[in-house]
Amino acid sequence: MSRDALKTLFHPFETGIIDPPGEGERVLFLGAEAGYRLPEGFVAPISAVQPLRPLYRALEAMRADVSPVVAGEDYDVALVLCGKHKGENEDRIAEALKRTREGALIVVAGSKEDGIQSLKKRVAKFEWDGDHLPKYHGVAFWFTRPEDVADAIQKLAKAPVRVDDVFEAAPGMFSHDRVDAGSELLASRLPKDFTGHAADFGAGWGYLSVMLAQASPGLKGIDLFEADHEALEAARRNVKANAPTTPARFYWHDLTSEETRDKYDLIVMNPPFHEGHAAEPAIGSAIIKAALKALKQGGRLMLVANRGLPYEQVLAENAKEYGETCRNARFKVLWAKR
Repeated sequence: MSRDALKTLFHPFETGIIDPPGEGERVLFLGAEAGYRLPEGFVAPISAVQPLRPLYRALEAMRADVSPVVAGEDYDVALVLCGKHKGENEDRIAEALKRTREGALIVVAGSKEDGIQSLKKRVAKFEWDGDHLPKYHGVAFWFTRPEDVADAIQKLAKAPVRVDDVFEAAPGMFSHDRVDAGSELLASRLPKDFTGHAADFGAGWGYLSVMLAQASPGLKGIDLFEADHEALEAARRNVKANAPTTPARFYWHDLTSEETRDKYDLIVMNPPFHEGHAAEPAIGSAIIKAALKALKQGGRLMLVANRGLPYEQVLAENAKEYGETCRNARFKVLWAKR
């Protein structure tokens, strides 16, 4: 089921407050998600952009023209669907300004949980011609792209973040401005004599992979699996910069629905357990099951999780052996063997 923010985004076109783009026009859709229904008269082709693999695959399934990265310029209309990350939402508006022609229509929509009201106020300070419309527990606002957008792009575009002066990350990625405390705890328990093939499930921007490569420089190689295309590209750069001699492969992959090709001696992971704003431990459970399935016989899984998450039951039902390595006030490090 599509979320309400999608309906909010297209509502101004549905009601006729905004004329839908017609033949000969081109539309860029940033943060696109599946499930939208085009209003009557909305016949312009849409170039959708979605870096999250599950959402990308859903768009593919509805035969949308979709890419994980933005391309093209001089679009006549840009649609921006907001998510939960402020920096990412602002960056999408900056990208819309870069990719549209002067006089183009830019429409932005999101829910209250997405911070749409504060984003609308932020954009209003630029004093562009436009309007807004609340609907479906959210707000859509729109404006006309002015001629000079350099200052706005500079203020809205997200800048790469340096973590510990070593790693590169960016707003929208998990723990983009610091090393996650759970991952740090797991990193302190990684083996120092591992020489087999490893994988990092849900690799994010690559912290655990780099830590494993540095702890066990004799490993044969590591495969990084990550659903966020932008985070995976950051991981590629971070591994190259911090573990340049380690053989590494990078897979844009939805571990909850796409099987891995190879089997591994060791898999490390800090499984995600959120989807949107809601906690969904089932996501982490599905990735743990995928990891156990991807291990060689006798292979080992090492994972970190919030203490309250019930992953021991998943391990008991799917692993040959399992146990706890350590815990602190917030996290626990678990292990399992296939």
